[in-house]
Amino acid sequence: MSRRSFSTGTMNLGSNAGGAALVLLLAGGLLLMLQYLSLRREAVADARAQAQLVASSSAAAVMFRDAEAVADTLDSLRTMELIRSARISDKAGNLVAAYPRTEPAAASKRTCGFDCATVSAPIVLQGEDVGTVQLELEMRRLHKRLLGLAGAFLVAAVVAFAIAIPVMARMRARVRAAETRLEYLAHFDSVTGQQNRNAFNAYLSKSLRRDRGGRQALLQLDVDRFKEVNDTLGHLGGDELLRQVGDRIAAAMRGGDQLFRLGGDEFAIVMNTVASASEARMAAEAILAQFHVPFRISGQQLIVTASAGISIWPDDAEQAQELAGNADAAMYEAKREGRNRVALFEPRLREAQATKLRLQSELRQALQAQELQLHYQPQVDTHSGQLQGAEALLRWTHSQLGPIPPATFIPIAEDCGLIIELGRWVIREACRQSAAWHAQGYGNVRLAVNLSVRQTRDEQLPAFIDSVLAETVLSPGCLELEITENVLMEEADLAIVLLARLRARGLHLAIDDFGTGFSSMSYLKRLPIDKLKIDMTFVRAIPGDGEAITTAILAMANRLDLSVVAEGVETEQQRDFLRQAGCGQIQGFLIGRALPADEFASRWLQAVPRQVRHPT
Repeated sequence: MSRRSFSTGTMNLGSNAGGAALVLLLAGGLLLMLQYLSLRREAVADARAQAQLVASSSAAAVMFRDAEAVADTLDSLRTMELIRSARISDKAGNLVAAYPRTEPAAASKRTCGFDCATVSAPIVLQGEDVGTVQLELEMRRLHKRLLGLAGAFLVAAVVAFAIAIPVMARMRARVRAAETRLEYLAHFDSVTGQQNRNAFNAYLSKSLRRDRGGRQALLQLDVDRFKEVNDTLGHLGGDELLRQVGDRIAAAMRGGDQLFRLGGDEFAIVMNTVASASEARMAAEAILAQFHVPFRISGQQLIVTASAGISIWPDDAEQAQELAGNADAAMYEAKREGRNRVALFEPRLREAQATKLRLQSELRQALQAQELQLHYQPQVDTHSGQLQGAEALLRWTHSQLGPIPPATFIPIAEDCGLIIELGRWVIREACRQSAAWHAQGYGNVRLAVNLSVRQTRDEQLPAFIDSVLAETVLSPGCLELEITENVLMEEADLAIVLLARLRARGLHLAIDDFGTGFSSMSYLKRLPIDKLKIDMTFVRAIPGDGEAITTAILAMANRLDLSVVAEGVETEQQRDFLRQAGCGQIQGFLIGRALPADEFASRWLQAVPRQVRHPT
C-alpha cells in the first residue's frame, strides 16, 4: 500500500471514529436527559401526592390557626429525603407553620434554582379554600445519581470504543479490498486478466474521438471450435486455454495496441495507428501464427486455430458501435471461409448483415402470420416402389424475394432463438396434415420431421408432442423424428435420455445424415432408434467410393435390426445398387421432389391409397 493510500485510510478511519464518538456522545447525552426528566417527573409526582395528603390532614388546624397541630403534620415529612422544606400558609398567605420549624426569613423569598423544585397543593375544608401547602424538593441527590450514570456510561463508551476501533479498522480494510476487487472486475476479465468488454467500450469510444492523424483498426478474434474443447476438457480446461490464448496474443501484439476479452472465446485488439489495411492484416496474421504451436492443457497437447476479422476507422465506419459490428461481421466471414484465417471488412458484409436482420424479423412475422408451408418428399420401398412415408420439409416463399432456401433461413432462426417455435410449428403442422389425410381415407401416412440441435435440448419437447398428438387425435406411429448423427455424438447421454422418452410414447426415431459422425456399432446399440438414413454424400458417390461405405452401413444396420433409408437418390444406377445391396427404402429426386400437401396427395395418395404401409 502506498504512503498516500495509508494516510488516506488513516484519515478516513479517524474521521469515521470521530463521527462515531460524536454520535455516541449525543446518544448518551440524550439518554441521560430523558432519564433526568423521568426521575424528576417521578419525584415531583410523589411530592405532589404528599402535599395533597398534608393539605387534607391539616385543613382543620389551618382553619383554626392551630400552629402546633400544623407543625406536627409537617413533621411527618422528615422521613422524606427529597423534601428540603415545607410551608403551610393561610388563605391570606400568612405563614402558619414551616419545616424546618425555624425557617430563615430569606428562605421564603428565594427562587428555586436548578438544584430544587417546588410543588403546592390547596388546603380545602368543606369546599372552601383555607390555605396552601408548598414543598421544596432537594434535587442534588438526583443529580448525583445522574452523574453516577453518566460516569458509568462514559466508562462503558470508552471500553466499547477501544474495542470498536480495531474492528472498524479491519472492516474498513475489508471494504477497501472489496472495492478494489469490484473496481478490478469492472474493467478486467477474471479468467484471463485482460481488459474486459466494459473497458473495451469505454476505450474504443475515447480512442476514436482522439485526433491521431491516421487510421485505426479493430481486430476481433474468435477461437475456432472452442465448445469442443470445453466439452472435452471441462470449463477449467477451457479457462486455462483462454488464459494461454490471451498471453500469446499479448506477446504478439504491436506496442501501443490494446487487448480486450469481450466474453466467451472472443478477443478484440484496438490497433491505435495503422498505415493501411494491409498493415493491419499483417499484424493479425502474426497473431494467428502464435496458434501454430500446440497448447498444453491438463497434460494434453491441443492444436487450436482462430479466425479474425478487421475493420478500419474511418474507412469502414465513423462510430465505435458500427466499427465493432463490421469487425464482427468480418470475423464470421473468416469462419465461413474455412476458419484459421483473417478477413477484412467489405461493404457487402454489411449488406449481408442487414439482409440477415431483415430476414430475421420477417421470418418471425411469417411464422405468426402462417405464411410458412410444408412440402412432402416421398420415401418408397426400394423393390416395389410403394409409398412407405414422407419427409416433411419446411418452405418459405417470401413475398418480395421469392423462395428462400432452408439453408439460409434455418441458421437465422437458430441464431435469433426462433428455432424452437419454428420446430414446434413444423411438428404440429405435420401431425395435423397426417391426421387430415387419415380422415380423408388415405390411411396412416407416416411423416418424418427433422429436429434441430436446440430442440434436442428442449426438455418440454415430449410433453409438447403429447399435446399435439392429443389435439390432432393422431397415432404416435404416424410421426417419425429425425436427429442428426452429429447432435447425438456431441451430447450422447442427454440424447439417449430424450430418445428413450420419445420412443416410450410410440414415436419412430431415425438418425439423419448417418455416416458423417463416425458412430460405432457399440454406440448405436445404446440408442433407442428404428432407422438409419444414409447421408446423400455417400449416395452421390455411387458408383465409386460411396459403394463401400454404403455397404458397410447396410451391414451394420442389418446386425442391429434397423431399417435404412438412402436419401439423395437421383439416378437409376444408384437405385439399382441400393436395391441389390439390400437397402429397404429410398428417397430423392429420382423418386420425386418435395410437393405441397395437395399435390403430394394427388400424386401419391389418391391414385393408390391402399398401398400406404400402416405404421407398426
